[in-house]
Amino acid sequence: MKSHPGLWISFIILILQLVCAIKVPQDPTIERDLYQPPTITKESEKNYIVDPRDNINIECEATGNPFPTFTWTRNGKFYNVAKDPKVSFRRRSGTLVIDIYGGGRPEDYEGEYQCFARNRHGTALSNKIVLQVSRSPLWPKENLDPVVVNEGASLILQCNPPPSLPPPVIFWMSSSMEPIAQNRRVSQGLNGDLYFSNVLREDAHTDYSCNARSHFTHTIQQKNAYTLKVLTTRGVPERIPTFLLPMGTSSTKLVLRDEDLLLECIASGVPTPEIMWYKKGGELPNQKLKFENFNKTLRISRVSEEDSGEYFCQASNRMGSIRHTITVRVKAAPFWLDKPKDLILAPGENGRLVCRANGNPKPTIQWMMNGEPILATEPNPNFEVAGDTIIFREVQSGNSAVFQCNASNAHGYLLANAFINILDVPSRVLGPRNQLIRVIEYNRTQLDCPFFGSPIPTLRWFKNGQGSNLDGGNYRVHENGTLEISVVRKEDQGKYTCVATNILGNAENTVRLEVKEPTRIIKGPEDQIAKRGTTVRLDCRVRSDPTLRLMVTWMKDDTQLHIGSRMSKEGDALTIFGVAERDQGAYTCVARTELDQDFAKAYLTIQDKPDPPMDLELTDLAERSVRLTWTPGDDNNSPITGFIIQFEENRYQPGTWHNLASVPGNVNSALLRLSPYVNYQFRVLALNDLGSSMPSPSSERYQTNGSPPEVNPGDIRGAGTRKDNMEITWTALNSTQAYGPNLRYIVKWRQRHTGEPWSNVTVWTNKHVVWNTPVYTPYEIRVQAENEFGRAPEPGTVIGYSGEDLPSQPKNFRFYDPNRELIILEWSPPEHPNGNLTGYSLRYQAFNGSRFARPVVEILSPNQTKYTLTRTDPISRYRFTLSARTQVGAGEVVTADTPLKQDEAYTKNQVDIATQGWFIGLMCAVALLVLILLIVCFIKRSRGGKYPVREKKEVALGPDDQKDEDGSFDYRFFGSDEDNKPLQGSQTSIDGTIKQQESDDSLVDYGEGGEGQFNEDGSFIGQYTVKKDKDETEGNESSEATSPVNAIYSLA
Repeated sequence: MKSHPGLWISFIILILQLVCAIKVPQDPTIERDLYQPPTITKESEKNYIVDPRDNINIECEATGNPFPTFTWTRNGKFYNVAKDPKVSFRRRSGTLVIDIYGGGRPEDYEGEYQCFARNRHGTALSNKIVLQVSRSPLWPKENLDPVVVNEGASLILQCNPPPSLPPPVIFWMSSSMEPIAQNRRVSQGLNGDLYFSNVLREDAHTDYSCNARSHFTHTIQQKNAYTLKVLTTRGVPERIPTFLLPMGTSSTKLVLRDEDLLLECIASGVPTPEIMWYKKGGELPNQKLKFENFNKTLRISRVSEEDSGEYFCQASNRMGSIRHTITVRVKAAPFWLDKPKDLILAPGENGRLVCRANGNPKPTIQWMMNGEPILATEPNPNFEVAGDTIIFREVQSGNSAVFQCNASNAHGYLLANAFINILDVPSRVLGPRNQLIRVIEYNRTQLDCPFFGSPIPTLRWFKNGQGSNLDGGNYRVHENGTLEISVVRKEDQGKYTCVATNILGNAENTVRLEVKEPTRIIKGPEDQIAKRGTTVRLDCRVRSDPTLRLMVTWMKDDTQLHIGSRMSKEGDALTIFGVAERDQGAYTCVARTELDQDFAKAYLTIQDKPDPPMDLELTDLAERSVRLTWTPGDDNNSPITGFIIQFEENRYQPGTWHNLASVPGNVNSALLRLSPYVNYQFRVLALNDLGSSMPSPSSERYQTNGSPPEVNPGDIRGAGTRKDNMEITWTALNSTQAYGPNLRYIVKWRQRHTGEPWSNVTVWTNKHVVWNTPVYTPYEIRVQAENEFGRAPEPGTVIGYSGEDLPSQPKNFRFYDPNRELIILEWSPPEHPNGNLTGYSLRYQAFNGSRFARPVVEILSPNQTKYTLTRTDPISRYRFTLSARTQVGAGEVVTADTPLKQDEAYTKNQVDIATQGWFIGLMCAVALLVLILLIVCFIKRSRGGKYPVREKKEVALGPDDQKDEDGSFDYRFFGSDEDNKPLQGSQTSIDGTIKQQESDDSLVDYGEGGEGQFNEDGSFIGQYTVKKDKDETEGNESSEATSPVNAIYSLA
């Protein structure tokens, strides 16, 4: 039985698939020593259009060993380059250079070119290159009649540019070179014509010119302009759509695979129709779909067979709709399924070349060897053509050649070169010798040992020059000779040897492997949240192999970080001072050696005050309210906790902002309650834990209408600044309380409990002074607000007081000593306080004969009417001065001295001075002196003379008084005449009664006939009234000066 040839061929192909072809490594020494058939590396495109102004370069580059020579055919015939002085080869290249600059005519060189690259091992071919010269002919001269059309009619202005290569770019402009505006109604078609779905009267305002721009020169040619005249009518009738392009109800479109499909539908109608696209039986391919020219053009990129079918364009307006069907057929020029590849075999080996392509229609495959059809060559026992495959069996050294595969159909062709090279080479180990490889422990590593030979050598690896071949387990040897160690450990360190062997010889190489400790970050930076302006530290502690050079760097957001003045690197840690918003980001510590690296990343978040709100908007406008809405700004990593809404008005306090409302941070609008007659402007501040944002931009202003005030001023007070006035003050209404223009205040007052009529005045400030008031008298006060729209409600009544004066002296001032250690003083408030008492001033001073101690001043509370003094000794007497105080100052004083008490023990020890001689002499001298004074007085009196009278003096605390640490005043006077005088204003007589010191008047002169007396318990009652008028006093002094007794008292 005969075997079927097809089954035999399939079996051979299956066997040959198991044969591995030899690959020549990219090594200069191999490429230099081995011969190789030519290979085309660069060529011009198949349809080559050139600029006629430039030199023409037809590319053809190739490699091979020996280097190939080049020849060309033109229009299928040998092209002798040497005969044309305008044509030359580029150095060491097959590229043709046509010298157009030197006077060559580009049109003379148009045609079909093909390049052949040859050496003694074969011939490679380029594609057939069709050379064409770009053309842009001038527009023919033509006279265009004006185009007359009725308003509402459709119109097509044709362009019809002259044929150009490549086709020009078409656009429409007016004669003044302004582009024609295009829209749904007016647009340019793919053919360059200008389409009007309906003409309007304004279309006649310009002329229309078609322009064509060439591809290479970019020169623009302009067609004579159309003049459009539109015949207007009273009304444009509406009409159903009709298609201007394409015509009829159906059409067919052919497109090649991988090209762009362009479908176009342009319709007329009134109103202008809308265009919609559909596909029958499926959806439009949205991923590669695009609508252009106001939906009039449908573009599908890189179409495939799935895009074929029926497409519908529908034009519709309110008058109706129409549909056009476009049947799309997708064809395909040949495309590769399996492009043939170069094949290297050793003598006696088998192999194959495969050339598979597809297309629509299915392409035919034609094989050539060295540029000649295989069928025309002599039969070769070493290979066989089986359709799209060439099978090689037991090849020999002379079988090297270049094979060409041509796949073609009606839409194009594909040409591929693939050589078969028969090599006979001993084993060779390539690459550097005796390499040192350092690797990190536990990593994967590869020890390279590139090798070559024909036949293909076998490769084995050994460790430390002994043992069996390393393969399996932790070791794996790749086809290219590389030894892979999947997990490197310390024990893998050592010397490794690779040995390549084929039938022609052996070759070997050695690689030394060192294993290092890995680099590890044992403490890396951690995510942090920091407030703006604080200091942040990012840690990075590293451990690495001590024999490797370690370098630690920092990155921010995957970019190398420059350590600036605000940063410091302490060890491997990074410190950032005064962090700001720009410091936020991802920080990476990178620990790197020459073998490995480790990194640790942390994110630094910077918190700051929030950004100001934006986009303020006023809505829900009402008489007394408005809604304010805003867009919050960035919270800068600290949640917004609230918003403060402020307002500013431009009547009373322009430029001054006041808080109006606050809302939580999770809302972005607020209904604001408003006051009448305020021209509001609003802004918003955002709050978070770090503070408030800058104010937002101001909103628009909102004016409210006026009304009478609803409240009266507060904090109304009446108080005197002098004893004869009362100043009425109040807190004025603010801008949101005025409620209208010309804000003023009606001030009313009257004395309390008198029933007198109210006095009133209208003022525009917040103060009014009432004059000529009695001292410290209560007044009823009312203040009412008023504006141009009316008055506020009736105000309440406030009690105020007129000015204060100095109080009168305290009443019932007395003292007693219950024992030898204490003196108790008591008194009553003044009969006329003349104001609100603020306290009492008590001054006391101990004295014994002519010796006085330091005076002490005590300030007592206004409610205190009793004071206890502890004596410093049981013998001294005390002088007391007491006065009441108001805000004006201290009032009239009352003064008293304690009486003289003779102690029994003291008396027994005393000598009777009346029996002493010096005392008797002194008394005689005094008597003589008194006699002389009496004589003088009588003489002067008889002559009408006047006698000097001592002036009245009051003792008061002056600025020179010194103050003790406890706040009291303690005065000491030694050797001063004033120290030896009694307190001014009173004097103690021999019998213990108290006399006023200001003059020689008796105590009777100061009262209503009463005299100072002692109570039954021995206490002294000082009862004084206001002094008599000065004139009376002076008169009394003058009359009493003649009394010898008075003179003696004064001397005493």
